[in-house]
Amino acid sequence: MEPTIYLFFKGNCLEAMTRYAEVLGGEIQGVFRNADVPDPESRMPGGDDMVMNMSMKLGSATLMASDNSDDMYDKPQGFRISIAPTSRAEFDRIYDALAGDAEAVAMAPGETFWAERFAMFTDRYGTPWMLNFDGAKRQGAQE
Repeated sequence: MEPTIYLFFKGNCLEAMTRYAEVLGGEIQGVFRNADVPDPESRMPGGDDMVMNMSMKLGSATLMASDNSDDMYDKPQGFRISIAPTSRAEFDRIYDALAGDAEAVAMAPGETFWAERFAMFTDRYGTPWMLNFDGAKRQGAQE
């Protein structure tokens, strides 16, 4: 059994997930919009471009998402999506791409007692992220 992360957005799901796929090397596997619904009763509140469901393959994980109407949207809280880049350069590339126009930076990139590079931020789409690069651990594994 593997958990699947399911994100909700406030009308910008396709934009956010496309950005994540570009930055993280994911592959969009399916997008179903309001316009794709065969009968009006099955539509969610909102326009034709609202994403009802979509998925992205990211390594061995699946990231799923949809838009929510204003009255159903709740800002994400109490979790972060954790990514472990394989190099310091990859850490910096991902951080710059996702946190460059961040809504909030909880912890700027820096060294911690457990990692060579660590950061926490909430991107412009409202998704909370945590990046962790443990260079010493990776070097030890290669020796």
